[in-house]
Amino acid sequence: MDAPAVSAENLTRRFGPLTAVDHIQMNVAAGQFFGFLGPNGAGKSTTIKMLTGLLAPTEGRIRILGIDLEEDPVAVKRQIGVVPEGLALFGRLTGSEYLNFVGRMYGLDRKTTAQRATELLDFMQLSDRPKSLITDYSHGMQKKLAMAAAVIHGPRVLFLDEPFEGVDAVASGTLKAMLQRMIGHGATIFLTSHVLEIVERLCSHVAIIHKGRLVAQGSLDELRSGVEARLSAAPGSADSASPHERLTLEQIFLNIVGGTVLRDQELSWLG
Repeated sequence: MDAPAVSAENLTRRFGPLTAVDHIQMNVAAGQFFGFLGPNGAGKSTTIKMLTGLLAPTEGRIRILGIDLEEDPVAVKRQIGVVPEGLALFGRLTGSEYLNFVGRMYGLDRKTTAQRATELLDFMQLSDRPKSLITDYSHGMQKKLAMAAAVIHGPRVLFLDEPFEGVDAVASGTLKAMLQRMIGHGATIFLTSHVLEIVERLCSHVAIIHKGRLVAQGSLDELRSGVEARLSAAPGSADSASPHERLTLEQIFLNIVGGTVLRDQELSWLG
């Protein structure tokens, strides 16, 4: 049986008295498009930073493709790509210079790196400004460049922290097409996003973190069935769907984390 692409055992991170991530148990199968959801401050970015070796856990064990991250971090990082929360690009390079630098750092030869950099810049529609520095790119252009850098070496696992934030509809479509192509070639994608419609459209499996704890994990159908069973026991729930409607991921999410949509609340100056 193949090892999970991502495995976390009792993963915990404390910052002084604050427990940001609390003993998470999680397995992501190879080839899954996996959505990792939670409210602001729930621990999503902290979890991704630990899974990618950017932040040491206080407790717990992480394996990526069966490789223990603590024992062999370099072997893990050769197999993964990351689009982090803060992008962390080198602003005084051009897009081409940056991609060639990243490719060489991953051990690609010069010819392969140059070819892939050119293809990625064309695919991301970034090749029309070859002399522009990254610092002069728009936020959306920087997101696309970060994505290109994350995939230039052909990672088997791709971690994406809010990749669609600040990206226009055209660029978003380009990124989605690339991600679906990677899944078709056997890669695993671990995605966090607040845009639940995108997660629902792309992901086959979802985990939800709330106040540092994992409160749900499974396929969308499994989570939907669990929430529907709970709502059927309380038919007066305002967030329940009609018998002929499937619950949306937003409805599932709000029910699991205990959120409510305040439809009737008004602001005094708008009354």
